Amino acid sequence: MVGPEKLTIASVSAELSPFSKTGGLGEVAHALPQALRDRGHTVLPIAPLHRTTKARFADTLEKIGEKRIKVFEGLSHAATFYRGEYDRIPTYFIDAPPYFSDVKEIYQSGRENERFFFFNRAVLALLREIDIIPDVIQCHDWHTGLLPYFLHTSKNTFRNTASVFTIHNLAFQMGKDWWTMPPEQQDDGFVSPEQMYEAGQVEEINFALRAIRHADALSTVSERYAEEILTRGFGETLEGELRKRKADLFGIVNGVNYTTYNPATDPGLVRQYDTHDALVGKTENKAALQKLCHLPVRDDVPVIGMVSRITEQKGFDLLFEVMDVLMKLKLQIIVMGTGQPEYEQRFRHLRREHPDRFSYLSFDPKYETFVYAGSDLFLMPSRFEPCGLGQLISLRYGSIPIVHAVGGLQDTIFDYNPRTDRGNGFSFPTYDSRLMLAAIVRGIEHWFEGGPAWEKLVKKSMRKVYTWDIPAQRYVALFRHAISRHTEEYHAT
Repeated sequence: MVGPEKLTIASVSAELSPFSKTGGLGEVAHALPQALRDRGHTVLPIAPLHRTTKARFADTLEKIGEKRIKVFEGLSHAATFYRGEYDRIPTYFIDAPPYFSDVKEIYQSGRENERFFFFNRAVLALLREIDIIPDVIQCHDWHTGLLPYFLHTSKNTFRNTASVFTIHNLAFQMGKDWWTMPPEQQDDGFVSPEQMYEAGQVEEINFALRAIRHADALSTVSERYAEEILTRGFGETLEGELRKRKADLFGIVNGVNYTTYNPATDPGLVRQYDTHDALVGKTENKAALQKLCHLPVRDDVPVIGMVSRITEQKGFDLLFEVMDVLMKLKLQIIVMGTGQPEYEQRFRHLRREHPDRFSYLSFDPKYETFVYAGSDLFLMPSRFEPCGLGQLISLRYGSIPIVHAVGGLQDTIFDYNPRTDRGNGFSFPTYDSRLMLAAIVRGIEHWFEGGPAWEKLVKKSMRKVYTWDIPAQRYVALFRHAISRHTEEYHAT
């Protein structure tokens, strides 16, 4: 065994549910520390003090210190440190009002690199302030990508601290869309980030590239995606860097918090249910969901639900290509999400054009699980999907997934074969609207057949377990790999 039996892990993320969340990142940063804590490890979640966090949780946070953070020689800013708690886990927050609590949105400020450069610097200052030197720092996604580099340059204090960079979505490498930058401005990783900042190029720093080069180990959120990002089609131009680190790259499928997402206890449902009364419970929730969405209340048509960020990645272009056909079928579609304005506008148009078959709702956490509980099928046609939580939550609520077989969707959803009774959803192998349409048709045909076969599929899917127990075990093994590699490298130098 490498390192102590019980580890001290700093979990650093831009989002941390319930304090801040725009998607799956916040959920993972919340649930994984719980699972690690339950296995006896000490975990310190660290996140920025966003405006929404301060507004909702200020009364529960304790100010524990202030410090000026050196960004580079000649430039520093003040940081304030806070401590809170969730589920008996001490949680730490970093604020500098111009960067976090005074910024209206979590993202989209136009200077994300500058903000998270400061955050990365301040994380190490916070750890010094609370006098904790962790065995490993888990750096979640690009926002924390400079931490492995800063650890290498802070070896006096953190010489025994390893780093793991967890890639949640490789398309996001920095605070702007990297592919929109002219080639001559794209970061090659050979000039120090401090020098780039000082030269006025902070918004050109590629955080993900720096993390891939400097972290002791790398992980991503499904086994399939770990393989895919080594290829040109999914590597987002970093496949060469990742292939160099292949021995240190691991894929671990996310889990779902089965306490939070539990149809038997969910207060957001009109009727709670489990596998024993699944179809009855889903029928009542379906009727209430149809009312909420101003759709005709009908139990003789299947409802297809989607809860998603509204972005190109999520496969909405495929949906638009076949919408004319879908609106002629005997079904209803409900989309909940927020994102790209042009997609949202098209959904609002569809709602006006097909008020009896299509509904669109902006994302509202109050009704998120209501869509899962009230839908018969759940559509996730993502062009790529590192892991995906939607399909796992839909299984939990008995809404049968229809997915593009890619990334984490391929790792978790297996095409249903009624002859063998194997599979837990419906999948299509290639990103093609006709194949997606065929998978949707298969799904609704099986729903219309109904009877014991459909009930069995729903109950079997609800029993499929994707908790954090096994992923937490695998993360502990990953952390020990990172510690071993860090120790070898440290002694070698």
